[in-house]
Amino acid sequence: MAGIKALISLSFGGAVGLMFLMLGCALPQYNKYWPLFVLFFYILSPIPYCIARRVVEDTDAASNACKELALFLTTGIVVSAFGLPIVFARAQLIYWGACALVLTGNTVIFATILGFFLVFGSNDDFSWQQW
Repeated sequence: MAGIKALISLSFGGAVGLMFLMLGCALPQYNKYWPLFVLFFYILSPIPYCIARRVVEDTDAASNACKELALFLTTGIVVSAFGLPIVFARAQLIYWGACALVLTGNTVIFATILGFFLVFGSNDDFSWQQW
């Protein structure tokens, strides 16, 4: 039953994060949809780590080059997702208030993605790898 509660709370976190993103785009004083490009980063961010977990077998080694590369690529994607709205605001494509809403949404969404991998990432009976 704890897995269902975690799944519900993660879906609520995702909905709140997307709400902040949509508010940054659709409020009448902002009314520009350039920040929606961060959706690509939301989709791309878990891909390197998922590929690395499938390719590399779990060993007791302290470091693994494939997993380290996947974490590096994931970090680059996350930093890019936070940098894109700031670049848009500096170029005056969006307002700074919209940038703040998008950055808040980014924080919530990436915390939700991290929570998903922490809750469902273990190799027990309730794992995301079975899906």
